[in-house]
Amino acid sequence: MNGMSWKMRWTATVRIPFNADMETTHGRTGALMAVGSMISVQLGLAIAVTLIEDVGVEGVAWLRLAWAGILFLIIVRPRRTAFTRRSFLMCVLLGIVTAGITMLFMAALDRIPLGTASALEFLGPLAVAVARGRGQGRWVWPGIAAVGVVMLTEPWSGAVDPVGVAYALAAAACWGGYILLTQKVGDQVTGITGLAVSMPVAGLFATIVVGPGVVGHLTPHILLIGLGLAVLLPVVPFALELLALRRLTTAAFGTLMALEPGFAMLLGFVVLAYLPDRPAQARWLEPEERRWLEE
Repeated sequence: MNGMSWKMRWTATVRIPFNADMETTHGRTGALMAVGSMISVQLGLAIAVTLIEDVGVEGVAWLRLAWAGILFLIIVRPRRTAFTRRSFLMCVLLGIVTAGITMLFMAALDRIPLGTASALEFLGPLAVAVARGRGQGRWVWPGIAAVGVVMLTEPWSGAVDPVGVAYALAAAACWGGYILLTQKVGDQVTGITGLAVSMPVAGLFATIVVGPGVVGHLTPHILLIGLGLAVLLPVVPFALELLALRRLTTAAFGTLMALEPGFAMLLGFVVLAYLPDRPAQARWLEPEERRWLEE
């Protein structure tokens, strides 16, 4: 009896929950993965600019998601035995949320400045950082990150379309859900197998919503660019985020995401040679800016 009691206590002692504090090395690796994901996202968005005039923002979002779903199916080849009913439903829900982030944010960019949309969207991961943090200190870094995002993007500049704000806030809610669901999927499904279900679901969802309006504008050249774009965004970043969330807490990951506007400005300047007088003056390529870039 005593031996059984000791064994039960020992099992409870050494068992490590998914959200437990990771070793320093794992934490650094996770942080590097998160940074790599952000760089890949912003580089992909910079390249996506070349397609916006041809297929629109919704078309770019659809190309990314559709190609990503196909690539994950080919590369991973998920097997039914890798999932339980619960984990499979989690992957499906993650796919719908993933499509929601992409399409809602693009819809917001059609109505409000990029800086304003970005600041509003980052409320999602920052809310996760606060909600899942521990102690009074959980307000410190997310609070600093939130102030940094606001100062960088100056969301108070210019008129704000309430519908655009609603789209951005909906994207923020999806992003917060994405972080939580990604960690749950990573806990229940080995490797990146979960993405082989979530990404095809995201692609299918996007196809139903915007696909019919985009197909007529596609050419072999656009499809090829879309394939390369899908590798940068979302194949590489989503895989890195899934692996990063196995090494970081959701609070740490949500705070790190606040670095993304900085990478957006840097890569926008390097790739597009675009440097607005003020960050808040950045738009998602209004017609005048498209002509400026072409010149």
